[in-house]
Amino acid sequence: MKSVQIEKFGDPEVLRVKNIEIKKPESNEVLIKNLSIGLNFIDVYHRTGLYPIPLPSGIGLEACGVIEEIGSSVKLFKVGDRVSHASMPIGAYSEKQIMPEDKLVSVPDGISDEVVSCITLKGITAEYLLHRAYQVKKGDKILYHAAAGGLGQILCSWANALGAEVIGTVGSKAKEEIAKKNGCHHVVNYSEKNFVDEVEKIVGKNGIDVVYDGVGIKTFKGSIKTLKIRGMMIAFGNASGYVDKIDVKKDINEKGLFFTRPSIAHYTLTREELVESAKRVFEAILSQKFKIEISKRYSLNEVAQAHKDLEQRLLTGPAVIIP
Repeated sequence: MKSVQIEKFGDPEVLRVKNIEIKKPESNEVLIKNLSIGLNFIDVYHRTGLYPIPLPSGIGLEACGVIEEIGSSVKLFKVGDRVSHASMPIGAYSEKQIMPEDKLVSVPDGISDEVVSCITLKGITAEYLLHRAYQVKKGDKILYHAAAGGLGQILCSWANALGAEVIGTVGSKAKEEIAKKNGCHHVVNYSEKNFVDEVEKIVGKNGIDVVYDGVGIKTFKGSIKTLKIRGMMIAFGNASGYVDKIDVKKDINEKGLFFTRPSIAHYTLTREELVESAKRVFEAILSQKFKIEISKRYSLNEVAQAHKDLEQRLLTGPAVIIP
C-alpha cells in the first residue's frame, strides 16, 4: 500500500510517498481502508519535530474508513463498519492503517467520509474546549484567534449556537467574510489593526470571559490583556511559535487569571470520554450547530503541497487528503 513516511524532521519535502507492506492486525486491532484523511496543524508539528516522534515514521492522526479485517479479540466492531479516529498510533496518511479498536468511534449515517475525516479531531477539540476546558454559557464573551481556519469555523459556529458573543481574529481581508459566515459576531483583522484595542472597543477593557489561543507567541500577551478579572486563558496551539515562558506575577496574578495548556489527549483519556465526545460532535453536525465546507482536496502525492498551504495559511477551511 501507499503510505507517507518521514525519515527526518524538516520542511514539507521530507514527506515521501512509499510502497510498504502492512502487517496483519493483532488480537485487539483492526485493518482499515482509509476513505478520507484529515489534514491538521499537529501534523506539521510532528513533521518538524516540534512534537518529536520516533523516526522513521508515518504521519497523520485522523481518518475515516471502512474496516476490512479484525483481530481475534475485537468485540466493538465488525468488518464493513465505517469508523473514524483522531489519535495515536500515527500513520493516517496511508491507503490502509492498523488501529487498536479502543481508539475508534462509529460514524453515523448522514455525514460524508470527507466531513468525518476533518471533524473528528477538530470536532472533539472544539467539544472539549467549549464544554469541558471551559463550559461556555449563554452571554459569555469569547475571543478566538484564527477564526477562519478549520477548527475556528467549527468552534465559533458552535459557540454561537451556545449563546456566546463571539469575537474572532483573522489575518487577511478574505478571511473576514469566512469568519463572519461561521459564527463570529465581530471580526478583527490583526494584520491591519491592534486586536487588543479593537476588542476593547467591542466589549470594554478586561471584558473577555475566555480566550482560545491556538496561534501562540504572537498573540499570547495581547490575549492576556483582553481578559476579565478571573478570566480563562486557553492556550491550545503554537502556529506562530511556542509560548515557553509565563510570568506568573504579570501574566496570571495581576487579574487572578486561570490558565490551561490542554490537548485532546487530556480529554480522551478513557474510551468513555472519547465515545461521548465524538457522539456530541456528530450530533452537533447532524443538528446543524455547525456546517463543514471542504476547502481543498489533495492526493497522497500532493502531501508536501498540502503542508505548504497549511503553514502559509492559504487554506480557508478544513482540507482533506484522498488516498
